Amino acid sequence: MTAPADARFMTLALALGRRGMGQVWPNPAVGCVIVQGDVIVGRGATQRGGRPHAETVALEQAGAAARGATAYVSLEPCAHTGRTPPCADALIAAGVARVVVATGDPDPRVAGQGIARLQAAGIAVDIGLMRRAAEQDHAGFLMRVTRGRPFVTLKIASSLDGRIATTTGESRWITGEVSRRAVHGLRARHDAVLIGAGTARADDPMLDVRDLGDVRQPVRVVVSRDLNLPINGRLAQTAHEQPVWLCHGPDVETRNWHRAGVETLECTLSGPRVDLTSALQQLGARGITRVLCEGGGHLAAALLQAKLVDTLVVFQAGLAIGSDGLPSLAGLGVDTLGQAPRFRLDRVAQIGEDVMQHWSPL
Repeated sequence: MTAPADARFMTLALALGRRGMGQVWPNPAVGCVIVQGDVIVGRGATQRGGRPHAETVALEQAGAAARGATAYVSLEPCAHTGRTPPCADALIAAGVARVVVATGDPDPRVAGQGIARLQAAGIAVDIGLMRRAAEQDHAGFLMRVTRGRPFVTLKIASSLDGRIATTTGESRWITGEVSRRAVHGLRARHDAVLIGAGTARADDPMLDVRDLGDVRQPVRVVVSRDLNLPINGRLAQTAHEQPVWLCHGPDVETRNWHRAGVETLECTLSGPRVDLTSALQQLGARGITRVLCEGGGHLAAALLQAKLVDTLVVFQAGLAIGSDGLPSLAGLGVDTLGQAPRFRLDRVAQIGEDVMQHWSPL
C-alpha cells in the first residue's frame, strides 16, 4: 500500500470515529476501515454506548474478505476482555495481514499489549500515521485515562461587548437560530453538559439535544455547593428520561433528589465552593470523557482560574448591551495582563448572523 493510500484510508477511519463523539462513552470513539487491495471491504465505528467496537463492526461487514487485508484503526485495538472479547484477537482470527494504528491506547489494560499481540501473531503493524489528528479526536478518552478527568469545552454566547444578559437578566436570545442549532450539535458531541447552580435557577434549562435525530442525550450536570436548586425544575422533573447528576459539597441532604431519579456526587471543597477538579474527577470516574460547560459566568471564570478549560468556543452576536449588562465571565482577579488566561485562535467562521470562534489555551 502506498503512503497516500494509507493516509486516505486512515482519514476515513478517523472520520468514522468522530461520528461517535458524545455517543459512545465510557469507550473511545474509534473508527476502523478494512481494505483488500485498494478496495474497502469493511468499515465501522464504535456504536452507541461503546459496543460493539469499531473493529468488530468492520470485520463483520468484511467477512471472508478480511483475510490478507489491511485494517486501519484510529486507536490501538484493545487486548483485554470486558463485555466484549479483545479486538486484537478478532483481527487475528479474521486473518488480516497488516494493521495500521493511528495512536496507542494508554489504558493499562491495553498500553501496547494490543500491538504486541498482533505482532506475535505475525501481523505487520504500523503505528503513528496521523497520530496528532487521532490524539485530538481521542483527547477526552486519553485525558480521562491519564489525568482522571474529562476534556472540557467552555462555550460562551455573548454580545459584541461580552455580555450574556441585560441588566434585567433577559438573555433569550442573544445569538441567532443558526448558532443555537450549532450549540445542539456541540451538546451531541459531548458526553455531558455542565452548568452552575445560578444558571439552573435563573434559566430552568433542559440542556438536551433537539432536532438532530435519534442521539444519545448528554448527562446534565449541575455544580451546587449546597444543592440550592428547585427540585420542581425541569431538570429534576425529567431525570428519569435523561440523566441528571449534581456535584455538591459534604453534609448535604440528598434523599429527595434520589427519589427524583437524580444522581448526587459528593465533592471536596475549595474554600466555600465545590472544587472543580474534584467534580471533574468524579465525572471521569464514571466514564465521562467530554464535557461542555454552558455557564454561567461564575462557573466559567472558576474553570479558567483553575486552568481546566481545554478549548473555548465563543458565539458572538452583532449587538451591544453595555456595561450594565451581565458579563460573560465573573471576576478573574487579574491585576496585570500577564496574569490573564491567554488563548490561541484555531478557527473562526460566520454562522448565520453570528461569529463562531474556537480557541485553545496557550
